[in-house]
Amino acid sequence: MHFLAQKMKDMFTKKVLLFISITGFVACNKIDEFGDINQNPAATTEPILSALLTNTLSGLGNDTWDASATSSTGLITVSGFYCQYYSETLYTELSTYATPNINWDNYYSGRLYDLQTIINYNSNPATASKAATYGSNNNQIAVARILKVYLFSLLTDCYGDLPYSGALKADNGIVAFDSQESLYTDFFKELNEAVAQFDNGNPATGDILFNGSITMWRRFANSLHALLALHLTKANPTLGAGEFKVALSSTGGVFENGSNAELKYTGVNYLNPVYSYHLYPPFRIAVAKTMTNWLQDHNDSRMNAYATSTTGFPYGLTRDSAISFGNTNLNWAKILKGQTTSATSPLPIITAAEIYLARAEAGDLGWTNEDAITMYRTGIKESWQYWGVYNDVDFETYMQQTGVSLTGTPDDLKKINEQQWAAHYPNGLRGWTTWRRTGYPVLLPAPGSNSNAIPRRFPYGGNEFSTNTENANKAAALYSINGEANSSYGRVWWDK
Repeated sequence: MHFLAQKMKDMFTKKVLLFISITGFVACNKIDEFGDINQNPAATTEPILSALLTNTLSGLGNDTWDASATSSTGLITVSGFYCQYYSETLYTELSTYATPNINWDNYYSGRLYDLQTIINYNSNPATASKAATYGSNNNQIAVARILKVYLFSLLTDCYGDLPYSGALKADNGIVAFDSQESLYTDFFKELNEAVAQFDNGNPATGDILFNGSITMWRRFANSLHALLALHLTKANPTLGAGEFKVALSSTGGVFENGSNAELKYTGVNYLNPVYSYHLYPPFRIAVAKTMTNWLQDHNDSRMNAYATSTTGFPYGLTRDSAISFGNTNLNWAKILKGQTTSATSPLPIITAAEIYLARAEAGDLGWTNEDAITMYRTGIKESWQYWGVYNDVDFETYMQQTGVSLTGTPDDLKKINEQQWAAHYPNGLRGWTTWRRTGYPVLLPAPGSNSNAIPRRFPYGGNEFSTNTENANKAAALYSINGEANSSYGRVWWDK
């Protein structure tokens, strides 16, 4: 596997030295602030914890959207193919369900290991005092715990069972996989404890997401908690309902009224990834016609922000058909437009719109006493406002449409779920998760595929079978379809 002790120490040392040489970052809260380094980098023996936190946070935007579908973070974009946000325009293997081989090494041996290092140095009595240079021990640990849950939740929602309780500390690379059910139980515990762990000491330095705001970190943790609880609507609704209510009542509350988690970019060697996509053609990923059709069918003003044109690219074509369409429809829709194509534009990580719509579903399910219609309306309004397309007249007209308005019937849940799918854009994983757990919107398999079904998980990557063979094979057998282990069509625990 990828967490051999010596290998990880070597990778860590190289990473710190490279980060120092590129950014000069020591203990600032902005990625482009440079500190004086009056020592030989080659002599660095202690981790610069602020740099580790910054490095972890700087990748969150690529966890939302990354044009490189073959990279470790490309799993988010491939998820966007599966939920039909996007379509490939040239090489169409992934959007026609060729089996991906995406390894998770860069998560485990990269940012997750960095977060564990922050926790270890702040927890160990021998290093805690020195670690406190970068903020109070408790505050650093709490932030790292929240981010570990966030990153592990991305992985488990893609793959299913994972190395978790034994990961990031093994010295022989042989680590058992934990069940997704047990991961979720621990996620809720970790988030609760992290929210309570924050103290009145100095905030963690290197925080380019919230600039040290403990209130915002608590909202982030609670909002993530609520979204994860909602994943359990089929697998364990009793647990899901209880955890959802815990998230809403936890210290700091959740994101609401324009409060969002969004990653900001400096525009100097640190560009909004969607801007980079527009800056460096050819464009191999387009907005799928599934998305543009849905927006147009609903007269949805987000059409003016989600894509560069109304000409969506037909989803899941063979390569020849995709090339033919692209050659005859030169104005096909690129990903996002307007303010989102700026080098310095922020990219959403979790928005208030998503949380209000989650609360709408929870209210409709009877998980809470909140009014589903109010939460639903507020969620859509927040989404429109976030993307800069809101005005009173258009919004009121939109909300009165038959396909949008809630009427107190069983059809309401379908509308809520479809609006969640629309509001999660451009985060393909979140859209794919909504479709997998609810069945909405109704999606048809790629016409250019030989499959009559849409993938429901990512197969474990080949690296895991090479170095953690027995455990990987055991886990892969749990996702066997028609005698094929590790199938893309197996279902993770919450996907009932």
